[in-house]
Amino acid sequence: MQIILMEKVVNLGQLGDVVKVKNGYARNFLIPQGKAKRATPAAIAEFDAKRAELEKTQAEVLADAQARAAKLDGLMVQITQKAGVDGKLFGSVTNADIEEALKAQGFEVERSMIRMPQGSLKQVGDHPLTIALHSDVLAHIVVSVLGEATS
Repeated sequence: MQIILMEKVVNLGQLGDVVKVKNGYARNFLIPQGKAKRATPAAIAEFDAKRAELEKTQAEVLADAQARAAKLDGLMVQITQKAGVDGKLFGSVTNADIEEALKAQGFEVERSMIRMPQGSLKQVGDHPLTIALHSDVLAHIVVSVLGEATS
């Protein structure tokens, strides 16, 4: 299916690119989230008319993400969980727990933005993580998992 990208999509293209993707990807993800439109002649003409406005909006979103990243970069978040004597957690620290801890410190971050390449954290210690605030903007934080002794 031919689509027009309404914003930058990682590994796909930039704003305004006409790309061919699988039907399911376009119908189930890109179009419902407003990231793309079907590439009909009418849609292409409409896009060309609105291009400057869309580019300005994208620039504002990028500037906002960069400002948020500047505040978040290098932040240390502490989370306390019950742990055994060897430092292994009873359970794990997930991106939902990290989102709550960031919200308690006054940072609004969506759960899907938190990148955890090794999965949820299951060990006491400091874990560096990345938060993708925008497709071009990454903030690096450290999550410090503290063990709480069980009685």
